[in-house]
Amino acid sequence: MMAYKKLKFWFDEELAEGLADKISNVRQDFPRENFISDVTQAVASLELKERVELICDEFHAKLGGAYPQNVEILLSILGPENPNETGMFTEFYWVMPIAKYVEKYGINYFEVSMKAIKEITKRNTSEYAIRPYLRTYTEQTLSQMLLWSDDENFHVRRLASEGVRPRLPWASKLDVFIQRPKLILPILDNLHNDKIKYVQKSVANCLNDILKDNIDIGKELIDKWKEGYCSKECNWIIKHALRNLLKNNDSWAQKVVA
Repeated sequence: MMAYKKLKFWFDEELAEGLADKISNVRQDFPRENFISDVTQAVASLELKERVELICDEFHAKLGGAYPQNVEILLSILGPENPNETGMFTEFYWVMPIAKYVEKYGINYFEVSMKAIKEITKRNTSEYAIRPYLRTYTEQTLSQMLLWSDDENFHVRRLASEGVRPRLPWASKLDVFIQRPKLILPILDNLHNDKIKYVQKSVANCLNDILKDNIDIGKELIDKWKEGYCSKECNWIIKHALRNLLKNNDSWAQKVVA
């Protein structure tokens, strides 16, 4: 939480200048000074989410084109992929307004936005940007995320589970998956033996979310994994997912991890 509080101060005039420079390198007529000035004048009194959305809205106002053309420009400034198991509170924090742009303005452009979300998450994360699409195009987006759960890039695989979390922190609940948790189980099945800890944590947290609202379905999934091939990675995921039950000395959970 401390990182979250400090992060808001990074979304300031200096960041506006950096983003304006990146965009100006690919769009020579971008109104650099107006963008910087408008962000700087409004940002001081805002909290983190408001600052991110402000910059997102300034992208929209200053780029001036249609969403597909605007998002192509924004994707062109992303730079190299993130090779590390790190997320939104790291050196790629500046990508957050770009993710917000896709979240807020891209809902009528499904294919364009899915490609953008995949590229963004390779640097920062699209776990928030994907959620409006899951609400509006539930089956279509789940089909895409199931494919992502087999992707060679571990950031993309992590998004497949993190994005469908019913109770993702700092996001509104995905009631559709609280009511119908079985919709997301194929994604977790694909990932329950993943070798990357960053992915494992996400799978465990998603399963922990399921257990909060649908404990029987969560238990059935864990029993299925234990009856099949359950690697050391799978066992770690299960133990981490059961942390709340273990704290409460749940006998079933204790037996599973014994």
